[in-house]
Amino acid sequence: MPSSNPFPAEVVAAVTAHMNGDHPEDTLLICRALGGRPEATAARMTGLDGDGGDYAVTVDGAEHTVRVPWAHPLTERAQIRTEVVRMYQEACERLGVPPRGQH
Repeated sequence: MPSSNPFPAEVVAAVTAHMNGDHPEDTLLICRALGGRPEATAARMTGLDGDGGDYAVTVDGAEHTVRVPWAHPLTERAQIRTEVVRMYQEACERLGVPPRGQH
């Protein structure tokens, strides 16, 4: 049974809109490296809760669902940004891509 979501719907909507609007390349790198979809050509964040983020990735023209767990459970909104930055840096390291400047 999944835990209840500590983040209200407006926080989820704000975070996903920010990631999809401002950081689509980061989202794609995270899904390629940490979401088990190295062949993905596009990705968007569709939701999140205290345990992880949900994404829709495009592979060969078809959309698939991917869930990427956080390193530890999150309960505060500020933790989401910190964790996404950590995931982005880990994804760059795994893929051999130089990370750009801090968000």
